Amino acid sequence: MTQALSDLTILDFTRILAGPYCTQILADHGANVIKIEQPGSGDGTRQWGPPWLGDQAAYFLSVNRNKRSLTLNLKHAEGQAIARSLAQRADVLIENFMPGVLAEIGLGYDAVRALNPGLIYCSITGYGQNGPYRDRPGYDFAIQAEGGVMSITGEPDGAPMKVGVAIADITAGLFAANAILTALHHRERSGAGQSIDVALLDAQIAWLANVAQNVLVTQAPAKRYGNAHASIVPYQTFATADGHLALAVGSDKQYRALCAALERDDLWADARFQTNPGRVTHREVLTPQLAAVFATRPTDAWVRLLQPADVPCAPINSVDAALNDPHVRARGMVQTAAHPTLGEMALLGPVAKLGATPAEIRNAPPLLGQHTNEVLRELGYDDVAIARLRDDGVV
Repeated sequence: MTQALSDLTILDFTRILAGPYCTQILADHGANVIKIEQPGSGDGTRQWGPPWLGDQAAYFLSVNRNKRSLTLNLKHAEGQAIARSLAQRADVLIENFMPGVLAEIGLGYDAVRALNPGLIYCSITGYGQNGPYRDRPGYDFAIQAEGGVMSITGEPDGAPMKVGVAIADITAGLFAANAILTALHHRERSGAGQSIDVALLDAQIAWLANVAQNVLVTQAPAKRYGNAHASIVPYQTFATADGHLALAVGSDKQYRALCAALERDDLWADARFQTNPGRVTHREVLTPQLAAVFATRPTDAWVRLLQPADVPCAPINSVDAALNDPHVRARGMVQTAAHPTLGEMALLGPVAKLGATPAEIRNAPPLLGQHTNEVLRELGYDDVAIARLRDDGVV
């Protein structure tokens, strides 16, 4: 079956997480992604272990499936020439160097556009191509701090806390993938390529969403609520007899069902609690009463009672429990692929399930330079020329 993006070639100059996450999404849908890596070292995440699977870092394995690895020395004039030849044939070029770095070696947008006017050229940086912070390096942790999310994450009386994954990187990669597909759609109509500027800080600010809008409306600082919700009650974790329960009551109907399931009609009869605005106003009165109830039974007992009553709730799974959940497995969110040296290995599966052109894991993450000869032959190099490039330190 032909995949949706199988006619696209993407030249991937990105490293670490945001860019590779973006190109992995596109590769899952069939794009021919050529990952350009520094000879001898490659993407920095190849060394980001433990944990390791054999000699491969789990971090690198998480975001580089379905790609081909070409080692290329961009400091060498012939390496730059090969990169330009690839760009001339590509549909998309994506990079995450500091602003201006690729322009210095003849691979900036203006130079490449002259070779390939239809090219989509996507740059992912910490702070974007303009603005007073343009030349700062971008790191997820610093972006989470500057972008406001740490100030609203953690317990109300605790220290600011980062999100448990590099969420600024991940969301920047998602925004970049969306922008690339948007630009490709425009090219279908106009024939023209364009540049795309994605900044981690912009992505971080954007996904503050309703919290940011609350601040824009009220001009008051956002508060930290821990596992509670600023605008919905009860929408938080509660301690149970053997752990914790996540309760997500998002409507008055669900709250009434909760009270019935708990056999606490008094908590519905109290006029203060019959609407969400009232429950938010009086959360300090309501929440302790619910906490006392939930402390009396184990988590599983509450899940078995509340879910059939259409009260949204869930146990708080560990990552390994989530990965082994039968629904997660049924949805194909854990799959396997054959690695060239490690054998069959487990990987996370694609998220979007397209009915006619489904995403798929065709290949495990590549070894460093695994496809160098293959890609160079596609450019017209023979074995003698490739051997010379290796001897000269070009690849």
